[in-house]
Amino acid sequence: MSTIWYFENVNLYSVLCPHKIKRFSKQHSFKKFSKGDFVYFKEEYSRHIYLVSEGKVKITTYTEDGEEMIKAILTKGEIFGEMALLGEKKRKDFAQSVSANTCICPMEVEQMYDLMRENQQFGLAIHKIIGLRIRKLERRLELLFFKDVKTRLLDFIKELADEQPGSQKAEQIEIPLVYTHKDIADLIGSRRATVTTMLNELKEGGFIDYTRKSIHILDKSFLTEGAQVS
Repeated sequence: MSTIWYFENVNLYSVLCPHKIKRFSKQHSFKKFSKGDFVYFKEEYSRHIYLVSEGKVKITTYTEDGEEMIKAILTKGEIFGEMALLGEKKRKDFAQSVSANTCICPMEVEQMYDLMRENQQFGLAIHKIIGLRIRKLERRLELLFFKDVKTRLLDFIKELADEQPGSQKAEQIEIPLVYTHKDIADLIGSRRATVTTMLNELKEGGFIDYTRKSIHILDKSFLTEGAQVS
């Protein structure tokens, strides 16, 4: 396993020049976390950007009532702590490992700035990721406040489908699934049993087929905004 950032899922690996890979691979080491370990806490100084090499990390905050709100569940190839690049001085949320063997590569903010200055394409990609992350969070909050659970689940599936290459033209879509039913429930503000029930209803209706590793969309009509799914 390489000791440089692994950008497979966010398509950033390809924009890192070979000399940069060699240069940074000698400076970085992975950190391992067990399930339940915190990567950082709220109010900690924002000194690093992190990349998930193996496992899963959830980003959470707490409401005024003390309820946990999960902002994101991140898997291999995804970055977090990126708000430090926009001037965040202290963390506004928590980052916690949610798998038994989570492996993370940290990079100091100043080193990240160096990479972004030296490689414009890389810098633009990072800013694009930050913008997409903010828009996704805004969309999720809107759904949590104003939409029912079924609508939130359908929107979640549509978001995953839209991220697949060629999905706009394909009649059927295969979505690799890195989330458990519990993960999905946490992200849409529901319960695991409810998510399982609704996925089974979509399967029985002929809209999808699914396994633990993927969701196969058989009929895209239910993803159309305003479509009725009983």
